[in-house]
Amino acid sequence: MGSIMRLTKIGTALGAAALMLAATSGAEAQTALKFALDWKFEGPSAPYFVAIDKGYYKAEGLDVTIDTGPGSVAGIARVAAGTYPMGFFDINSLVKFQDQNPDNKVKAVLMMYDRPPFAIVSLAKTKIDRPKDLEGKVLGAPAPDGAFAQWKAFVKQNGIDASKVTINNIGFPVREPMLASGEVQAITGFSFSSYFNLLQQKGVAAKDIKVMLMSDHGLVLYGNAVMVNPDYAKANPKAVAGFVRATIKGVQDTVKSPETAIKSVMKRNETGDEKIELERLKMSLRDNFVTPWVKTNGFGGVDMKRMEASIDQIALTYDFKARPKAGDVFTSEYLPPAAERKL
Repeated sequence: MGSIMRLTKIGTALGAAALMLAATSGAEAQTALKFALDWKFEGPSAPYFVAIDKGYYKAEGLDVTIDTGPGSVAGIARVAAGTYPMGFFDINSLVKFQDQNPDNKVKAVLMMYDRPPFAIVSLAKTKIDRPKDLEGKVLGAPAPDGAFAQWKAFVKQNGIDASKVTINNIGFPVREPMLASGEVQAITGFSFSSYFNLLQQKGVAAKDIKVMLMSDHGLVLYGNAVMVNPDYAKANPKAVAGFVRATIKGVQDTVKSPETAIKSVMKRNETGDEKIELERLKMSLRDNFVTPWVKTNGFGGVDMKRMEASIDQIALTYDFKARPKAGDVFTSEYLPPAAERKL
């Protein structure tokens, strides 16, 4: 009897050890991946947090942590340095970065903003109804701003006399307050950021805000994309593909129910206004994520002819040392089939 009890205890202990080993192996199978956003935890970042909360990254063997970023331009250097293996930044700035850093081939692997949110934002009372109305005005523009990075191409495309526009380099935190107070007459920014930030300023009503999308005035550029460090991609192709696949699922869920998706953002942004962040998310879905091209071709890819045209447009005001081709900047090799990317 005593021998049987001892054997039972041994069997139980071995079973427990096996379970612990299995759990440990499962934990070890999760690949840690740090991901950098371009900006704060706001409405448009919902797909990533949905993918975390619904276990989509975990199902791909990834333990993803997400950090805020310094802007859609400056953050590219973080991915290039390997500080973050992957990040979410402006692809047009990546074109210039590749030209300036030919030995570091950071590449975009998932197009998030098929139509960029680059905008000129003003108040109705200043009567800036078309691009040339900016002449004689003071434009507030943070130097690291992704929209301001397109200013020269916007000027060229619309025949603006840039010498008649005063540019004030202002910080992100004071951009909308300075517009509201009249210290500047217009600002560059992402449409869904500046619009809702202005609504939070005293005395500014929705009817008084004018948003001029650069894509409505001649720019064929793409917007922000998920980018990857080349060394990381070479060493971890399955992780990159898994991240892309899980993020697309997060986008699909966000499109289906923004009201549910915004909850994943607000869990991580306790000081934010849920109503404003939901409206910010809806604006980005309408104007940037879900375009006619995306509806036809699936989310996350690019039209390589349009990408080449966008590089041509960048070249109007930027002197390339060695102009990159579309395939140098974006690759579709980590994308799932188009049928799995429908919105």
